[in-house]
Amino acid sequence: MTGPGRDGSRLSSVQNAARLLKELGAAEGDLGVTELSRRLGLGKSTVHRLLATLTAERILEHDPATGTYRLGLMMWELGARVSVHRVLHDAATTVIEELRNATKETVQVAVLDGREVVYVLRLESPHTLGIFARVGHRNWAHCTSTGKVLLASLPEPRLQVLLARWRPERKTDATICALPQLRAELERVRAQGWAENIGESELGAASVAAPIRNARGEVIAAVSVAGPVMRVNGDTLRRFFRASVTQAADAISEQLGHRPDRRPIHRGTPAVKAANAPGHPSGVPRAPRAGSRWRGAS
Repeated sequence: MTGPGRDGSRLSSVQNAARLLKELGAAEGDLGVTELSRRLGLGKSTVHRLLATLTAERILEHDPATGTYRLGLMMWELGARVSVHRVLHDAATTVIEELRNATKETVQVAVLDGREVVYVLRLESPHTLGIFARVGHRNWAHCTSTGKVLLASLPEPRLQVLLARWRPERKTDATICALPQLRAELERVRAQGWAENIGESELGAASVAAPIRNARGEVIAAVSVAGPVMRVNGDTLRRFFRASVTQAADAISEQLGHRPDRRPIHRGTPAVKAANAPGHPSGVPRAPRAGSRWRGAS
């Protein structure tokens, strides 16, 4: 064998760790070093090192009384995240397609990861001049509309931990970097139920976002519409895109089982109505420079 794995691209230690986890997942009870060594065809010392490492990372749990191991809570947490993202994808796909078609702008769904947002769903604007990013792309939470929505939804103790000793990066002159001002902005977002970003993460780009809630009413993601300020400026952002985005967020939340006190929002109709209102910017015949792109603002 040459290289890190049998085909030169795989790490045998990682492969063995994966086999060990699968074996524990399939077992009817806890397993010890000897039994795992027998089932995997690995030496006891190798199995012991794997078990010790995975236990230290909270992926496995060790029972000192019996010397056996089981899958830890971290595996459950990871599985729950995968399940949430899959359910979110299923609930949001049709709604964001309708939102993109109605607004003619880029639509993204993001989740919070520490002080960053990660875009887990994305549909491009049909305009040549649009916002460039990709699924899996990250951006700072303090300067994006999705990030501000997600930060504003956090319980106060968790928000305090995130803000402690944080020095937010300045992306443009409009970026809110001072923590007192950021806190005030998050209070405003929390009160109004949506957030906007006009040139805070990138010059010339703007977005508006609203929260997506699960059946328990917890904010688990945010959906945004983003575009260049020539189409998504302050007035049109608040008059048209805000209504479209907030109602799309309600529609996705409804698909996830959230039942707000107000009358339910049905998928598609509100966004289409907002976009078809007189003066909607998607109908303005502007001719952008071919091939131009922004990197992401939502």
